[in-house]
Amino acid sequence: MKIAVYCSAKDSIPEEYLDLGDALGTWLAKQGHTLVYGGATGGLMTRTSEASKAAGGYVIGVIPPRIVASGRKAENCDELYWVRAMSERKQTIRDMADVIVCLPGSYGTLDEMMDATSSGIVGEHHKLLLVLNYKGFYEPLKQQIEYMRRLRFIPEQEAYRPVFVDTLDELYEKIINHK
Repeated sequence: MKIAVYCSAKDSIPEEYLDLGDALGTWLAKQGHTLVYGGATGGLMTRTSEASKAAGGYVIGVIPPRIVASGRKAENCDELYWVRAMSERKQTIRDMADVIVCLPGSYGTLDEMMDATSSGIVGEHHKLLLVLNYKGFYEPLKQQIEYMRRLRFIPEQEAYRPVFVDTLDELYEKIINHK
């Protein structure tokens, strides 16, 4: 399967979060999955892609010119797709993926997660979207979603929604059991 990973590109985050990238990248490669990601360097992006490559995995990157111009193009991709803008990057990654995974991250990761969610809601895809809520990282977001649901901004019976998991083992199990 092709697994898209959205995640932080910051090097300054705590090491335990960077370790998630090592673990996920290694697991993806050992399971024979292809990593599809933003094709850039930094933080969890580097750690996930390098771990996947080191374990013999296949890595696909998708990158716009602004990231390349900033000197952050990854050199470890087996395939690198050039796109015009961040919006095209999101769609290309989403379209390539069989499953989408969100690790902890910032604005870009949230943007990618919400883009995948809203496009799923309108029926553009039906791909499993897994969000790793490591040590409660996404608890405030889960609370906001529940608040929006209580106020009926989100219907009780959602046509599509992200699936939150608390551990990498839960994430792996969801991917393994995905049809």
